[in-house]
Amino acid sequence: MTVKILSDSACDLPDEILKEYNIDILPILVIKDDEEYLDKVTLDPKKMYDDMRNGLVYKTSQIPPYMFEEKFEEIAKSGESTIYICFSSGLSGTYNTSLIVRDSIREKYPNLDLDIVDSRSASVGFGLLVYKAAKMAKEGKSKEEILRMLDFYVAHIEHIFTVDNLEYLFRGGRVSRAQAFVGGLLNIKPILDIPEDGTLRPIEKVRGRNKVLNRMLEIMQERGGNADLKNQTIGINHGDDLEGALKLKEMIEERYGCTDFVINIIGCAIGAHSGPGTLSVFFLNEKPSQEF
Repeated sequence: MTVKILSDSACDLPDEILKEYNIDILPILVIKDDEEYLDKVTLDPKKMYDDMRNGLVYKTSQIPPYMFEEKFEEIAKSGESTIYICFSSGLSGTYNTSLIVRDSIREKYPNLDLDIVDSRSASVGFGLLVYKAAKMAKEGKSKEEILRMLDFYVAHIEHIFTVDNLEYLFRGGRVSRAQAFVGGLLNIKPILDIPEDGTLRPIEKVRGRNKVLNRMLEIMQERGGNADLKNQTIGINHGDDLEGALKLKEMIEERYGCTDFVINIIGCAIGAHSGPGTLSVFFLNEKPSQEF
């Protein structure tokens, strides 16, 4: 492998992909009361979702500088050419912290070969960037080729998702208390996306689970209709709702003929804010003009 791929736990890729492509992962901190956990290391997402259903509240904190210092110094000593693909700067301070630490490490190790890419993405939308980069690295592609691909994917990856309970978005400051209360009474399910600046944005409100899934598929067509959906890798993830994720996959297969999927549970870093029952789909809105 010519290039090492490093990422963080908000990419939500399945363990088998991380192992197959030797992707290094830095865990985001998850906090319950005064106790800190490492996402997917000392806290399992299923445990967190069960706790949340029972009324417990989890919060998150960005990767601390010392973790970056240890990892970046390890990269410097090994001499590996590395790309760190980072959780969206619009949702976390992790990206800016990583830049500061890299500059500090370079004072001691001027030959540190480390590029840092702001994914402006989250969860498996972010994970698809990491997955594609790791596949290209395994194929022996150069760092420059991988970075060109990442530029394209960052600009064109779509995130379409819905949450099952507006309470969790209220806790995160995304909706008001009144919206959360009325939404719960009326069975309103918001559809959200992540625009180009990497933040979170509500785009529609739909009443009922089946209607919201159908509307998500319509948005796929509206945004990805010219992007050869059939031949893409489609990302799907879920907040401890595998049945819902598989239903969404089946609907996409039937409507668009897609055959290649990455499906995984949403990890603690994202799930602490989106809550149980979240469903998401990720795809490109434009076909690359060159083969990556």
